[in-house]
Amino acid sequence: MPPLAGFTVGITAARRAEELATMLERRGATVQHGPALRIVALADDADLEVRTRELVARPPDITVATTGIGYRGWIEAADGWGLGEELLRALGSSELLARGPKARGAIRASGLVDAWSPESESTAEVLEHLLDEGVEGRRIAVQLHGEPLPDVVEALEMAGAEVVTVPVYRWAPPLDIAPLDRLIDTTLAGGIDIMSFTSAPAAAGLLSRAEERGVREELLAALRGPVLALCVGPVTAAPLEDLDIPTVQPKRSRLGAMVRTCEAVAPSRARRLPVAGHELELRGHAVLVDGKLCPLPPTPMALLQALAKRPGRVVSRAELLAAQPGGAGDEHAVENAIGRLRAALGVPDLVQTVVRRGYRLALEPGHGGHCLDVPGEER
Repeated sequence: MPPLAGFTVGITAARRAEELATMLERRGATVQHGPALRIVALADDADLEVRTRELVARPPDITVATTGIGYRGWIEAADGWGLGEELLRALGSSELLARGPKARGAIRASGLVDAWSPESESTAEVLEHLLDEGVEGRRIAVQLHGEPLPDVVEALEMAGAEVVTVPVYRWAPPLDIAPLDRLIDTTLAGGIDIMSFTSAPAAAGLLSRAEERGVREELLAALRGPVLALCVGPVTAAPLEDLDIPTVQPKRSRLGAMVRTCEAVAPSRARRLPVAGHELELRGHAVLVDGKLCPLPPTPMALLQALAKRPGRVVSRAELLAAQPGGAGDEHAVENAIGRLRAALGVPDLVQTVVRRGYRLALEPGHGGHCLDVPGEER
């Protein structure tokens, strides 16, 4: 059985989304893609790679990180060119300055240590600090994000420094917002088991769109509860953890490692119950009966989940009706859905009818709940 069979994974990535989806699907997952952003490359994006390679070959004396998201974007871009570790070594050999706490957090999350950061979070104070320290003859890399900072560059060059500006990616909302909205709707409806994030801006984009739609708190509740937040690394996880959202992440910030972490963690979230001489395993939005995968339509799955919350105990028709998606219909609709559930499971005795009371999972005695004979019971 593929390790992710029965689980639905949401993908918020813009870059390498198809690659991630392919890896997840090979492991049995169902994937829903709703890119939370798009990457807008600056006109001199090719120059970014050239400058990065120059800094790797000839590390700077001082590196200034102006924003957390920009610094992270730079490291991620370098990683995409196979230069990530080399760039971190080059930056680590320099004196690292962070303009504010977010940039400082990004530096530390990358495994490096900043030497200084202004209390004001002001670029002007960073410039003043550098000029007071003396920059003549020193090579300074200034990470840019969204603004060129010509005054800072000019002042440093006039003081005798060699300045290498590092323009990074800009992030923008997706041109087609519909897939992201569908992903949010599916999550709020309980249809996503795992939400994957490969960048901090993607997490921010998802929450920003939820806020625009007035469902931010509901989405946060889902990510803090039944939905597993899967992140590629600590930099990506940081903004989610700041919101008290638990995350899982690999030791190495790589897509492959993230997928392996997913396949290791997801099955442990499945619920296993011994029912009527069979092993029932609820995983995401499918069920395994004695190791055989049985995909279920939304309504039968919702009823099975309601029954599994109280295994061995009777669940009334009214409760099962309320558990159906939309909660519409009558008790006859519940009977039909139970019939479809039994047919899909292939073992009718797993779900017992308790006359005039409702239904229950035939949990084996000694495994929690109650599965005692009830007068008037029929199967």
